[in-house]
Amino acid sequence: MTIILGMLGRHSFKTDESFLEKLAIGAIGARAVFTELERQGHKPIELERGSMDYKIWKNIKIKRLRVPDLLCLNCGTRVEARAKTQLEISMSHSLSDPQRGWDKGLNDRDVVALSICAKTGEGPTDWKANPLIQFVSAADLREAFAENKVVTEKPKGAGEGFELRVTWPSAVASSDGVVSAFTAERIQFKREPDQRTISLALSKKNVVLQPLVKVGDKIQAGQIIASVVSVASVLPCSGAAAHSNFIEMLASPAVADRYTAAKALSHLHDFAASASLAQRMTDDREHIYVRLEAAAGIARTGEYAGMSFIKQTLQGQYLEHRLEAVIILGEIPTDDSRTMLTTVLLDQAQHPEIRAGAAWALGELQQPSSVDALVQVFFELAEPIRIEAARALRKIAAFTGANVAAKLPAAQDEQRAGIAWAVSRSGRVKVDELLPLLVDDDARRWVAYIVGTQDQQTCIGQIEQLRRRDPEVYFAVTVLWKILASWVYELEEY
Repeated sequence: MTIILGMLGRHSFKTDESFLEKLAIGAIGARAVFTELERQGHKPIELERGSMDYKIWKNIKIKRLRVPDLLCLNCGTRVEARAKTQLEISMSHSLSDPQRGWDKGLNDRDVVALSICAKTGEGPTDWKANPLIQFVSAADLREAFAENKVVTEKPKGAGEGFELRVTWPSAVASSDGVVSAFTAERIQFKREPDQRTISLALSKKNVVLQPLVKVGDKIQAGQIIASVVSVASVLPCSGAAAHSNFIEMLASPAVADRYTAAKALSHLHDFAASASLAQRMTDDREHIYVRLEAAAGIARTGEYAGMSFIKQTLQGQYLEHRLEAVIILGEIPTDDSRTMLTTVLLDQAQHPEIRAGAAWALGELQQPSSVDALVQVFFELAEPIRIEAARALRKIAAFTGANVAAKLPAAQDEQRAGIAWAVSRSGRVKVDELLPLLVDDDARRWVAYIVGTQDQQTCIGQIEQLRRRDPEVYFAVTVLWKILASWVYELEEY
């Protein structure tokens, strides 16, 4: 038998890297803001679904409500996370579409959180956020905008459409240091570690900046030390948001407020709020996303009425609503959610991307009881379903320790490909568990793939068992290790 080494390129799992990179920067920045809010005593949740993830749905575009990314359940503060590769206070803005205005979805009580992201590798998701998070009041931004203390620039490329870039001018420290002097025109600090004096102008494009530090203050690289708006690294949590405030907000005339309230009450598991949530859920004049969040809140308290509404949405006319319902089910860790998602996954009458979404959501739930259904859909012709099922299997194997590899002997060719990929990426490969899987030539190839794609140093202590059991598979594994470690692996011609 000859072990086939070309299977490494059998499945690519590729996507639009440029778009993915932009999503990743935003998500990684939002996660950093979330972590900092927790550190400062807040109780944050994700308000705008997907703001801390970079999942791409290619065929069904979900047009979600414009709301800030995060919400503190303790104080009710909503936070819009803005990640930058070069720190500045800036927003995109449309002059023709009010739905694309820079402050659409923000109210004066909201806060914008700024983070800086730096590249850490070659992949589109290889970014890391600086722990320094800086907060700006939406009210201050709006006031400065009204007073024309901003700089507006036309887009450089057609890809940016007709949106402008609005910047609130600021001066940013390039390194750690200590503020040493002020003049009417400049602010100076001594840079660490060489004590060189760095000077920054207190005006940009004829807009005067106000210092935010004083002489003697220690400053950090990336810190905004002068601006047209106040900037702070601390966002106090007042703890003033009672459940009753969110219940009252459900009656707000603003749909973003009602959505915020429904999302908050869903996470607070408030039995007292169930009646108010039910009123929102059953009001057919209400926005569907408010109704779905209300249904999720009811479902989390154990009332089946919430699940019943979500199930009804899954059978509805609009694909966008169905996909949102599937994603919501992935956030409710119950057997009812898993059962409903499995039904959608196996329903060939459903749109392929809805079924792919169900596979993804099962991966979010990470229940080992989902493994059989995920393996079953590796027969599907629609590649997105197979891809999401493989990714879901990987999560289940990685986070629960479920022995997904045990499904390999009884599986057919296409199923074996997905199982092997999931196991190889799970980080839980044990050679002794793979030895019983060497039941035929094809299974031997996939075992070679699984072991050969692991870190050599991690597996080197286990590989002797494989050499004694099957020398040919052992040889294939060592060849794979040689190829993957070579400097020519993945070498491009351009």
